[in-house]
Order: sequence, then structure tokens, then C-alpha cells
Amino acid sequence: MTSNGLILGIETSCDDTAVGLVDERGQVVASAVASQVLIHNRYGGVYPEVASRAHIDKIIPTVRMVLEDSGVNPRELEAIGVTRGPGLIGSLMVGLDTASGLAAGWNVPIVGVNHLRGHLRSADLEEQRVEFPAMILLVSGGHTLLARMNGPSDIKLIGNTLDDSVGEAYDKVSRMLGLGYPGGPVVDRMAGAGIPNIPFPRPVINHGLDFSFSGLKSAVMRYLEAEKGWKVEDVAASFVAACMDVLIAKCRRALAAYPSSSLVIVGGVAASPPLRAAAAQLCDEAGVRLCLPPLKWSTDNGAMIAMAAWDYLASDNHTPVQPQTSLTIESF
Repeated sequence: MTSNGLILGIETSCDDTAVGLVDERGQVVASAVASQVLIHNRYGGVYPEVASRAHIDKIIPTVRMVLEDSGVNPRELEAIGVTRGPGLIGSLMVGLDTASGLAAGWNVPIVGVNHLRGHLRSADLEEQRVEFPAMILLVSGGHTLLARMNGPSDIKLIGNTLDDSVGEAYDKVSRMLGLGYPGGPVVDRMAGAGIPNIPFPRPVINHGLDFSFSGLKSAVMRYLEAEKGWKVEDVAASFVAACMDVLIAKCRRALAAYPSSSLVIVGGVAASPPLRAAAAQLCDEAGVRLCLPPLKWSTDNGAMIAMAAWDYLASDNHTPVQPQTSLTIESF
């Protein structure tokens, strides 16, 4: 297969080594992820030094797997896109150093991509879904935010988390319940078998567009310490219900303040069945198109980084390929 019209995306911002090969229309030619879930499960969360060492072991084999699966000639690639931030400094440096070496060896351009921009563009993988102007809800282990997007290069942050992200709250509650890491899938699964009968708080649900989940997490902890005979399923269901109420209330308020054609929900928590169902109901009521990435592109992956890299090439953006642990959604 010819490599013309393809970008190789490399993602190592946190705990998974991911590589993808994507054309300008968002069609994914090949993709591979080396998961670190089993490595970090024993710690109940990501151990940064262990994560970076695992990236070192896996990144070249993962790149090789994608190239062999696709049969492309890497010297004919349009570019290599690689996550430059935000993320863990050690993990970022592994990806950036590897991508820089490959780009020099293959004599192809390299693009440093904002990881958050990658998540935004995941909604257009495999199919062009997003209609502008769009309201963005980005929900992941590290971020919970609302943004207004008039185009791939025109993004304004309008709401952010004041403390924990919703994904971080999921992981911490999962650890409290003895359910392991990562928390999202297992907490949602337990919630589906429970009854949301515990009146956990909905922090700042009636105020502005910012989020706060630290108080909710603490309320769960206090409940578990004070009550006897609680059921894991009911605690999970009550926690998830509180999270969904907050997320949907903020989306409803944002759509009222900023009329939009689409509501785009991305990030690892976008794979949550309760969130997908609640967002679909909201969009039906509001007459707005709901845009969700396919489940396999919701969590961190290399394809979304390659997709975002096309925007950088189109704008002739020459962002330095250097690690930046803190970036906002507005940063190109």
C-alpha cells in the first residue's frame, strides 16, 4: 500500500503505547495499542516511572506492528504526529524522542500534537460526524471540560473542572469499592446492576459551566466509612447517577448559552453507556446532533493523534516538538 496521504500518529501521554495510521478523511488504515492496565492495576492507578519504562519497551514493536499490518513505506508518509502534551513528562519524552528519531531516519515531517486536540478529532474517525458550531464535552481520566468549537482550529474553553476530573473520580471510587483500575468500565457495569438510592451530592450543578467532583468522591468515602451493609452495586449506581446529572446539566446549560449544531462528547468516559444514553436524550430534546467516537476510539489511541496532525499541516503550524506537561484545549 502507498504511504502517500497517510499520517502516522504516536500517543504516549500516560499509560498506553498507541500508534495509528490515518488518511485525511479520518479512515484508519491500521492501529495498535500496547495496554499497561495489568501493570498498573496492582497500584490502583498509574505509576509514572513504571509507565515510561513500559513505553520504552513497547513503542518500537507497536510502530512496527502498524507498519507491517498496513504494508506502507514509512519514507512516503505525509508526516508523523506525536503527542507533546499534556501528560506525564517521562511518557511524553519516550514518544517524542522516538518520533523525532523515526522522522529523521525516514526524512518525513514531524508534528507535535496537543493530546486534547486529538480527543476532539476522534469524533471524526471513520466517519465525518461533527457539524459546526459544536459544543465539546471532553471527559477523561485527566480532564473534564466544555469548549465551543467553530472549526478544528477555532476552539474556546468555556468550562473546566475545579479539582478532580470525572474519570479521576471514577478511578478513586473504584479503588474505594475494591473494584480495581481502571475504574470506568467496572463502576458502570456495577451501576447497571444497582439502585441509585443514595443521595450523593451534585457539586455546583446549578452554577455556571465549571465542574467539581472532589466533593462527590469525598461523599462516597464518608458514606462507606459511616454505613454498614452497603451494596457495591447501589453505591456505584448512586455515584454514577450523580456524575451523569452534573455532566448533562452542564451540557444543557452550555447549549442554551451557545446554540450549537452538534454536541461532541470525547475522552475515555465517552465510552460510558449511561453517559451515551443520557446525552442522546438531551440531544433529542434540544434538536442537536450527538457526535460520539466509536467506542474503540474513545480511549487514548494513536489514530486520534494522526487525525489531529492533519489540522496542524493544514494550518502550516510549526509548534516546537517538545514535551509540555500542561496544555489547554485552546493551545494548538
